[in-house]
Amino acid sequence: MPRPLAVTIGDPAGVGPEIIGAASARANELGLPPFRVIGEKDAECQAGSPTAHTARIALDALQEATRLVQSGECSGLVTGPIAKSAIAALQPDFIGQTEFFADACDLSHDASVMMLAGPSLRTVPMTVHCALSEVPGLLSQDLIMERTRIVARAMHTDFGIEAPRIAIAGLNPHAGEDGRMGREEIDIIAPAIAQLRGEGIDASGPHPADTLFAPHKRGSYDVAIAMYHDQALVPLKALDFDEGVNVTLGLPIVRTSPDHGTAFDIAGKGIARPDAMIAAIRMAGEIAERRANG
Repeated sequence: MPRPLAVTIGDPAGVGPEIIGAASARANELGLPPFRVIGEKDAECQAGSPTAHTARIALDALQEATRLVQSGECSGLVTGPIAKSAIAALQPDFIGQTEFFADACDLSHDASVMMLAGPSLRTVPMTVHCALSEVPGLLSQDLIMERTRIVARAMHTDFGIEAPRIAIAGLNPHAGEDGRMGREEIDIIAPAIAQLRGEGIDASGPHPADTLFAPHKRGSYDVAIAMYHDQALVPLKALDFDEGVNVTLGLPIVRTSPDHGTAFDIAGKGIARPDAMIAAIRMAGEIAERRANG
């Protein structure tokens, strides 16, 4: 038998336990890879009512699943939805799960990259959990090049694409329109793309973000890199909300997650769809197998 995946329950007051249960019930039917559920078995909580206790359960599950993967007992991990602010109240340096796993693997936060993947689109935000007003100051040629290199390697090793086509969005409307609406494209993004192309990476852009995700454009690239969180996540969630998967690239371990939150408002009502959790489990298994056979 292959080593199982570790699947964390997330915040037990959210939809994590029920979508994992639904995925487990259909595992054989769907041919999902084997997985172990990590979390407190008899958590005392009320669906839809998160507490410090449920946040502690979610954090403990993350830590245990990480241990299992790093020790080799599990081949990869899939994380259930958490409430970031609730965990941050317990552990003030907690930013998000992507950053948590970078820390666990002794990597800088810039060395771990969040990719959202669905049937229609793969997209990466260059900057993630920060205020929109901070984005221009965070962008640099080095950041764009480092993260694009990580994406290019992962598309090859984890997704089996030999020469990935990477489309890079501009920051400003109309990709700056030759500097009339901002100079980030001229001063930062275009020079980074030119250097990446010089390294043999098939990167293109800066593309205007308002047309990059149109149907006739999506077939021209394998992954799109956006400059900030919502520029990347809005199109992915509009197209593939129920099947979107959050994948952390650049880690020595495999990590995926459904690309939705805790949904406290519908927890316990039996209406949460397990599609994204099923897709996350399937994708983690495929990446783990590809790495093992690499």
